Amino acid sequence: MSRPKVLVTGCNGHLGQALMLTLHSAGYFPVGVDIRHSPDLSGLETTIGSITDQIFISQLFQKYEFEAVLHTAALHKPHICTHTKSQFVDININGTLILLEEAAKKGCKAFIFSSSTTTFGRALSLAAGKRDIDRPGVPLINESVVPLPKNIYGVTKVAAEDLCELMHKEHALPTIILRFARFFPEADDDEERRCAFEDANLKMNELTYRRVDLADAASANICALNKAIQGKLTWGKYVISAPSPFLQPVSDENKVNIEPRAQVLERLHVDARTSLREVLPEYETLYRRLGWNYFDHIDRVYDCSKAMRELDWCPEFTFAEALRRLSKGEEWRSPLALKVGRRGYHRVATGVYTLSVDI
Repeated sequence: MSRPKVLVTGCNGHLGQALMLTLHSAGYFPVGVDIRHSPDLSGLETTIGSITDQIFISQLFQKYEFEAVLHTAALHKPHICTHTKSQFVDININGTLILLEEAAKKGCKAFIFSSSTTTFGRALSLAAGKRDIDRPGVPLINESVVPLPKNIYGVTKVAAEDLCELMHKEHALPTIILRFARFFPEADDDEERRCAFEDANLKMNELTYRRVDLADAASANICALNKAIQGKLTWGKYVISAPSPFLQPVSDENKVNIEPRAQVLERLHVDARTSLREVLPEYETLYRRLGWNYFDHIDRVYDCSKAMRELDWCPEFTFAEALRRLSKGEEWRSPLALKVGRRGYHRVATGVYTLSVDI
């Protein structure tokens, strides 16, 4: 029995490359497309081209007869300083539309769109303000929060999400949107945080509320793909972030729900260290040994419970697991994240986003 052929756009990026390296073991035949060749994917089926080239995309679908599309290609936040708004619109919106129309025309069984928690934008501060009225604490960000993007990246991602929903409704194209938290290994663009924390310390901290390991990001794609291919799910939007230790897992007949630890959430905006010590006291000894610190306060907590429940997604590289590995002297990141490594975002060294070693 032949493997279902899956188009992976942006195969030279972090998530795209991770998917190219894992789809075969999941039972699929990945075909990658990117504007640049990736020597790291030698031996795998890849091609060079742009998602904004309608003729190229049409010929690609004709050649491979894809059953699904995993769309990760995009201009990202680091490109804001080097690309125009028109380029963002062309690639993130028009490119997505070209892929959606071709997938619908060819009767694809799944279109999985990689979006971003960046889409929430100003909604984070509004949610925090509402929470201050109801009761103090940081906002719990899930799929019910309406995005209010604050930059061109977020605006084009929301527009692309809307196109996905439109094509699903008009053509019954099975479509799943995954809003990913941070998974990039590059340095943070916040200079104050870069100076205050070692890079590993900073990213470990983020696993508690706004980061997901690359391997878990890839597995979320595959879980969504499986559900759609099997006809078990035709539409959905999901927040993809590592399960937060600040939320309480409750198992009910094999269904996972996440309930806020109310008192913990109430304190996170003023005393996050005490809150973390309450839920994972073992963190303090390890951090002290490493010379690390946790944040004084955080501004949100992403809730991934819907994805875990409806996609049967089981993230492995959580903050608690990272603590366990570090305490044994092991690497806390996934082997896949290490293998993919830094990809950079530009063809030349550009600030903290792309260093000369990334090119």
